[in-house]
Amino acid sequence: MSRKGTMRRSAMGEAVMTTRRQADGAIVVDVRGSLDAATVDALRESLQGTLTRERPLTMIVDLTFVVFMDSLGIGALVTGYNSAREIGTRFILRNPSEFVHRQLRVTGLDEMFGLPPSSSPTTSYTS
Repeated sequence: MSRKGTMRRSAMGEAVMTTRRQADGAIVVDVRGSLDAATVDALRESLQGTLTRERPLTMIVDLTFVVFMDSLGIGALVTGYNSAREIGTRFILRNPSEFVHRQLRVTGLDEMFGLPPSSSPTTSYTS
């Protein structure tokens, strides 16, 4: 990935993930589809690998088009969050779908990720 915004796409089972660098240097990981047993390993590896290689000040995970997420998907986000915190990277969830927000709220992780009581379109949440 270069600083000029080169995009990397990878298919993950029933999910598609795109990674790019914004002009301000933040890494954005756009995830579309389902985060479950068939897809989370690739997401986890991408988050961890990107954090290790790029060491960005900010990593944004855009969840707008995630239609399903089970406990394994939640675990991948928690792993990314913890890895980011260990190296001083700000970890942001951008536009979690209502389904994703509900899953995080039910598990009690909404506060850890800085989510408000209910999701709002076009809102980013910082951890």
